[in-house]
Amino acid sequence: MNDAVQLLQALIATPRVSRDEASAADLMQERMKQWGLSPQREANNLWVVKEPIDQYKQTILLNAHIDTVKPVKTWTRDPHEPAIEDGRLYGLGSNDCGGGLVSLLQVFRILKTCDLPFNLVYLASAEEEVSGKNGIERVLPLLPKIDAAIVGEPTGMQPAIAEKGLMVIDGYAKGVSGHAARDEGVNAIYEALDDLVWLRDYRFEKDSPLLGPTKMTVTQVESGTQHNVIPDSLHFVIDLRTNEYYQNESVFSFLQKHMKRCELQARSFRLHSSSIPTDHPLVKRCMDMGMKPYGSPTLSDQALMSFPSFKLGPGDSARSHSADEFIGLNEIEQAIDTYLSLLTA
Repeated sequence: MNDAVQLLQALIATPRVSRDEASAADLMQERMKQWGLSPQREANNLWVVKEPIDQYKQTILLNAHIDTVKPVKTWTRDPHEPAIEDGRLYGLGSNDCGGGLVSLLQVFRILKTCDLPFNLVYLASAEEEVSGKNGIERVLPLLPKIDAAIVGEPTGMQPAIAEKGLMVIDGYAKGVSGHAARDEGVNAIYEALDDLVWLRDYRFEKDSPLLGPTKMTVTQVESGTQHNVIPDSLHFVIDLRTNEYYQNESVFSFLQKHMKRCELQARSFRLHSSSIPTDHPLVKRCMDMGMKPYGSPTLSDQALMSFPSFKLGPGDSARSHSADEFIGLNEIEQAIDTYLSLLTA
């Protein structure tokens, strides 16, 4: 636990906003070497494998991310000052997801010399907060074949066995400019109105017992240049959160068919909803230990994993991306104990 806390303090003191994690990755790489590990690195992703790999055993991945979001303006303390007060470690990225990052690394250190019925890989990934191309997506092809993953996002050490996917869609309506005082032109705002109302009112049929409904929200609208000019274009953005019953590609195709005037363009289809069966041995073990599975509305690197995975980590998701973020020292201690009990049953 002391090693975990000291490493997390060092990481908090090292700015590591997404796509700028090199210094933090250098720090982790050096610390891992000091502990007798042999980390491999691709961009700012670090991983270590429990050797030797047994091809007849399944492989479990322990994963958490190095990067953070930018600090919000309402911090009342220095976000890069790792202060410990009243059993709490304050600092940017302490909760999301520094606690899981350092706890899982200590668990790997403990288990690397144990005789386990599975192979074990630890991965500290980059660019998670922006789902960047140089994050986990870049490194997964370099790892041994993974059969299941534990992702150390803050869940209060309860298993989040499903999470919503994300698709961001740009919508466009075209008009013809003209003078607002005369009866001329085609107003792009009016062209888009019926489609925007439909997007507001439509409800997807299949609700998930874990994740609830697929949620679609128009979050941005841009149009017009000045009060006396008929706008000839309109741009809007849809934030769409899919449950496990819907694939991004099919949802996009469905929306396209229902647009009367607007054209849609998806920025990406890659961030799918993810889940793991409740009868998976790791999930069953969690429940045997008294944990309660649930569904998470927040996105993580799980969206880019093609194998079963679930989130299980110290901290509280409500603290993520917030001012004066912290992790409890007891939460780190509990996480290490819980992970070890889960993996050595």
